[in-house]
Amino acid sequence: MATRDNLPIIKAARTGVAAAQLTLGSRYFFGKSGLPQSTGTAFYWLERAARQGLEEAFLMIGRHVPYDMIATMPHPHEAVPWYEKAFEAGIARAGLIFARLVLDNGRHCGEAARQKALSVLKSLADRNDHDAQWMLAQYLQQGVPGSQIRPFAGGDTIRIGNALTQQAAQAGVEAAQYVLVAQAWSGKEHENYRRLAMPLAERLLQRHKMLCAQHLNEPPMLPVIALRPEETGLLLNLAGMMQDQSAEPLVQVQQMLELAALGGSSSARCELGLRHARMDREGQRSFPGHGVAHYKKAVTWLLLAARDGVPEAWHTLSRVYAKSEFSQRDLVMSRRYLERAAEMGLLAAQFEYAQTSWRNRREASQHDVRAVYWWLKAAGQGHAGARKVLLDFSRQPLKGLWAEQILDQVTTKIRKASPFLCMRLEIAAAFGLSRPEALLLDVIKANHGHCLEVDISQYHAKSRRRLVLIQSDEQRESLMKAGKLYGDVDAGFSGPEGNYRQRQYRLKTLLPDVAG
Repeated sequence: MATRDNLPIIKAARTGVAAAQLTLGSRYFFGKSGLPQSTGTAFYWLERAARQGLEEAFLMIGRHVPYDMIATMPHPHEAVPWYEKAFEAGIARAGLIFARLVLDNGRHCGEAARQKALSVLKSLADRNDHDAQWMLAQYLQQGVPGSQIRPFAGGDTIRIGNALTQQAAQAGVEAAQYVLVAQAWSGKEHENYRRLAMPLAERLLQRHKMLCAQHLNEPPMLPVIALRPEETGLLLNLAGMMQDQSAEPLVQVQQMLELAALGGSSSARCELGLRHARMDREGQRSFPGHGVAHYKKAVTWLLLAARDGVPEAWHTLSRVYAKSEFSQRDLVMSRRYLERAAEMGLLAAQFEYAQTSWRNRREASQHDVRAVYWWLKAAGQGHAGARKVLLDFSRQPLKGLWAEQILDQVTTKIRKASPFLCMRLEIAAAFGLSRPEALLLDVIKANHGHCLEVDISQYHAKSRRRLVLIQSDEQRESLMKAGKLYGDVDAGFSGPEGNYRQRQYRLKTLLPDVAG
């Protein structure tokens, strides 16, 4: 609450007296004369004094008000003259903010202001102001021609920018150090990358040591440590490079992955799960000589990664739950997780789920149908094993040759008189069905979208259930026509087609010379 001595100044500031606004802003900034310290309130009054052209306000703002506060203004470029005058009065810090305001608001400031901002940055950089070196490097590395920058006319701006980045990084500007690390990674300079990245990683580990210790026992779903994307990338890349090293660095690798995981990285969570399970992404044993697997810890991290949308995490979970040494072994859960990974498009999971479904096809009638579906998915992604398996489910042309011979002589009049029989002949020709299969097949129930389930064993003892892939446009078109024809019709023996004997008789009398 304002004291009695401040009331006249507050009253004068509210009526627009610039000197009073400056005094009030100064008191709020430093918490003097009984007023609470409030940077926001201080800037409110200093801004009003500056808008009235009070030079002391410019100096106060240039000396104490950071860029982040100026950026909250509706029109930040309006503060450019304040910082410019403060810099001209000898406040070097104001020059940095002046240059940044101009370069960030180029369309409001004009070419002359841009050239002056670059000159200010160059003069500060020449005086070994490392923040100015980094800001100037960022601008030059955008590829602006030297002819457009008077302080560097005729110079190679990219080369100058790289040199300034090196200077800023060596002086400890962390953002510049991360740029050099990124350049080393993209250039595949692994030794240089490790040399540059290791100090940054160690600094991150030390900075977040306490938070990591608090949350590792029960990792939360949401990130608890704020990491920038470049920090997370550095931890992951460096951990990956150190994976094959001796036992001592592996401890540090795990710490890096844990920090990235607590920062919300799904890749780090998945890697941690694999490490605790002592397993690689192919399901093989990894990290021999580094202790036994901790499956419960692995499940915790893998579930977090899986819920983040990492298909490899679901796949690894299915393998963990299938392990006989896991105390919570659950084959049903294992299959469920494997299916999730396959649904997310993971090639290895699709093929494995197809193989598992095929091995267990006697447990349920549709397991083989499901197996063919996932083999098709895997084959669509180029899996050679799946393509080889699917050859056994392709159409057998010779079996349907009889139907093709009949269809060649079927007229439009016959098609109208016997639409169901002609439809069965078309399906027999398209899928290579025998006569009993063509006549007894329930066309609607047999269609699974990706394959035709040919099963007439209930009515024909000598037949054998089989699956035929739906591969051609002709096959899809015939099934589409059958769907329309049989849509509201009973395809069984009580329907309009009658029983098996009646269907055989209709086929023999359709074209006696051929059908017989």
